[in-house]
Amino acid sequence: MKLNRKIAMVLIVVLLFSTAFVFAAGQTDRSTKVVAYTAHEDTIIAGMKRLWEQDYPNLQLEVIKMGSGDVISRVAAEASNPQADVIWSIGGEPLEQNNHLLQYYQPKDWDMIEDVYKVGTNWLPYTGIMNVFLVNKNMLRPDQYPRTWKDLALPHIEGVSTARADQSGSSYMQLANVLAIYGDGEEGWAVYKSIMENFFIASSSGAVSRLTNDGEVPVAVTLEDNAQRFVLGGGPVEIVYPADGAIAAPDGIAIIKGAPNLDGAKKFVDWAMSSKVQNFLVQQMGRRPVRKDASTPPGLPPMSEINTIEYDFAWSAANRDAYIARFRQLMMELNL
Repeated sequence: MKLNRKIAMVLIVVLLFSTAFVFAAGQTDRSTKVVAYTAHEDTIIAGMKRLWEQDYPNLQLEVIKMGSGDVISRVAAEASNPQADVIWSIGGEPLEQNNHLLQYYQPKDWDMIEDVYKVGTNWLPYTGIMNVFLVNKNMLRPDQYPRTWKDLALPHIEGVSTARADQSGSSYMQLANVLAIYGDGEEGWAVYKSIMENFFIASSSGAVSRLTNDGEVPVAVTLEDNAQRFVLGGGPVEIVYPADGAIAAPDGIAIIKGAPNLDGAKKFVDWAMSSKVQNFLVQQMGRRPVRKDASTPPGLPPMSEINTIEYDFAWSAANRDAYIARFRQLMMELNL
């Protein structure tokens, strides 16, 4: 009996060891891969991936692209079992609102980051972004250009290309831009509703500027770097900076709490905020850098020539649910 019990115990140990070995063998070694959820445009993703592969040939970068709202929804749904390591380039508002899903990290060269961009809780500044108007010069004369946010509601501007504020971080920032200038009471919402009456909702943030460049919609409200790429590409378009104020703020990058590859996530964040990558973004993508030692994008005016306004991320994040709810209500009222 004693011998049989010993044999049984040995068999159990062997079985448990074998099961654990098979299970482990079936798991992906996440130390060789960094997974990033992003709202970046395809052209930026492609350029950045090539640069990453040059610098980290043995650490695969897997990029999953979706809208900013979808990024946050997915990270929240996966909170108990995270499937990605970093959130890469979405608006600061949803990051601030959901900072409990993020892992605090102070990157290398933190002292080289402009203080004005150090505004996040558990998320970091990635690039400087700004709302601008992109105007098709073949569809509007200079005297017809919108010069302020209110001008977007003028009847001769038959179409303002934008994305949905409840799905796009940049479009939510446009909504917040209007409310930051005109208040979030009835006056501010009346201004925004009048602009919405001219809205042409694009299928994605990336399509917003293309519609204006292609002559389908006379004006687009978009991010500065996106607009500048069409200008540099020779399109019949021109950038207008709203005279009543443009928000200048960072979009964000963050490590997801419980990231499967925390070490890889830190490498990616340090890399994305390095002088090499920031200058690459300036030269190739037209993004304004967050570093003190990077250059201004060619062809863009210095910040001193633009009427920029301060952006309170805490205010924007705290009110986001209420503002999105009202946005959706107006969408239904206007049949957009």
